Amino acid sequence: MFEREGVTYEFHHMGIPTCEPREGERYSAASRMYTSDADCALLRVQYHRFEAGSPLAELMRTVPHAAFKVSDLAKAIQGRTVLLGPYEPIDGFRVAVIQDGEAPVELIETSLTDEQIWGRAKSGARASIYRRD
Repeated sequence: MFEREGVTYEFHHMGIPTCEPREGERYSAASRMYTSDADCALLRVQYHRFEAGSPLAELMRTVPHAAFKVSDLAKAIQGRTVLLGPYEPIDGFRVAVIQDGEAPVELIETSLTDEQIWGRAKSGARASIYRRD
């Protein structure tokens, strides 16, 4: 955990772009993206596979990203190049992706526990990002 300009940052997970289909993928129609979770003990890792025509920024589709929980999302993105959001892909879980140098960085503001976050993401319950409307 660290603090910058009055915002606390706590590491949350890594996101890694992939071209390979993986077991347990969840699909986001809005992002034209599949997400799956790695079987890691020390580190949460998500793999993201993108369809042709995904509207997400090329940097997000091609470069791995670190994700941090932040104490104040609005303050954390102030003056930054915002690639995505802020938006709420999972109820109670606000996200923005910024560009930091040549890397995308996901910033998360939530009061949910990790169990609630990962449970909602895996089940699709209360997770609008994975709805098929």
